[in-house]
Amino acid sequence: MWLEEGSGLTAGAGFRLGYSPQRIDPGNRSRTLATTPKIVSGIDDFSLAAVERLLSGHGERTVAVSSPRVAELANLIENTFRHLIIALINELAMFGHELGVDVWEAIDAASTKPFGFPRITPGPGIGGHGPINPSHQSWRVQRALRRSFRFVELANDINGHMPDYVVHRLLAALNRRGLPMSGSRILLLGLAYKKSTGDARESPAIRIAELLLRMGLDVRTADPLVTEPTAIAPAVARVDATREKIAAADAVVLLTDHDAFMTAEIRRHADYVLYCRHVLSGMNVDAL
Repeated sequence: MWLEEGSGLTAGAGFRLGYSPQRIDPGNRSRTLATTPKIVSGIDDFSLAAVERLLSGHGERTVAVSSPRVAELANLIENTFRHLIIALINELAMFGHELGVDVWEAIDAASTKPFGFPRITPGPGIGGHGPINPSHQSWRVQRALRRSFRFVELANDINGHMPDYVVHRLLAALNRRGLPMSGSRILLLGLAYKKSTGDARESPAIRIAELLLRMGLDVRTADPLVTEPTAIAPAVARVDATREKIAAADAVVLLTDHDAFMTAEIRRHADYVLYCRHVLSGMNVDAL
């Protein structure tokens, strides 16, 4: 929601109008709607008071701001910050691989700093609703102000190309092992964009499967938490992540680190694993 200046929109005697941006972290059991502060706003004092009364019992506490525009900008700051820092770490992961430096070890070391560094790790791309807000605001800034939102556009470019990078790394691994692209069987573990959720909206797995199919590979996917229909191509078979399916694959790509995926079984039975979430190690395992 973004109210334009001079819109003339005011609350009358019969209604109140306010806004509280969404703050959820799917899969996070410690930070839920009940334990997360709620930003609240209204188009006037009466509306703000009504929104505070409505939401005061549904969160840890309410944080009142002066207008819905401020509330929406706060939400944009939150989403954009995460979008940018993920892009930074993803780009460092790509550079680290080319330079022969273990970025995961470097992140572990940096995470010992008790201030100023939020731990973010690389991944195969981003999904869900969070990245949409910065992208929409980038479009709005360009349209209204005729200027570019440079940080967001750069982050979009990096994060949006991570599925392509995953495919590049996978094909390079197949080539090293003397396997052809055409007909090689790939098992993608994880359709959800995030651990411990069944949400596959805008998941990088969809793009990765699409690219692999175009190149003639035999693509299978497994995700016990995703039960709703997804945008993934009908040619991609859904299977269970059994030891037989893992062993039958020429390569396994761990895209989502669900607890349901038994990492010891994957490492024991897979011929080769490209992991994107830093939960595996071994002779037949490559890190993103």
